[in-house]
Amino acid sequence: DCLGTPIVYSPVKADLTGNIKKIRAVYDSNPAKFKTLQNILEVEREMHGSAWPKTGATLALMWLKRGLKFMLVLLQSISDGERDEEHPNLIRVNAMKAYEIALKKYHGWMLQKLFTGSVYALPYKSDLLKALEKGKEVKEEESIEKIHQFLSRVTPILDAIYEMYTKMNAELSYKA
Repeated sequence: DCLGTPIVYSPVKADLTGNIKKIRAVYDSNPAKFKTLQNILEVEREMHGSAWPKTGATLALMWLKRGLKFMLVLLQSISDGERDEEHPNLIRVNAMKAYEIALKKYHGWMLQKLFTGSVYALPYKSDLLKALEKGKEVKEEESIEKIHQFLSRVTPILDAIYEMYTKMNAELSYKA
């Protein structure tokens, strides 16, 4: 909800939410068996055989981790002060950097063009920071500090998920 125009970003939100629901459904089906994300991947590898990792919660987590990486790179770029000097309150530069790093190589030509066009619907940096603060008026420096704290906690978790996918040979490189 922080990324502005609902009509432009509602498919992204729906995709992320759908991936979370798929992973959650597998976990909820047997919490004792699926204590960790790694347990889910290991069991699905056995269950799905040659179709794995192109199915189930494994595939959902793959796309979720990519979406989360996009968000973390975007927030890191903003907190590092990267910006368009001519338009310092726009976050297009940050979003394009995050897209290049996290998602572009997995998207075909059409999705790449759609993303490039969608950056014009992104909110101003000040509006994004206000949304992250749930509407409270907070100094930008305070918001940036909270982003740093969030990134310091979440980045190692996401890095561990990426490492798990590499070790389990679960990463797919096909284009959507």
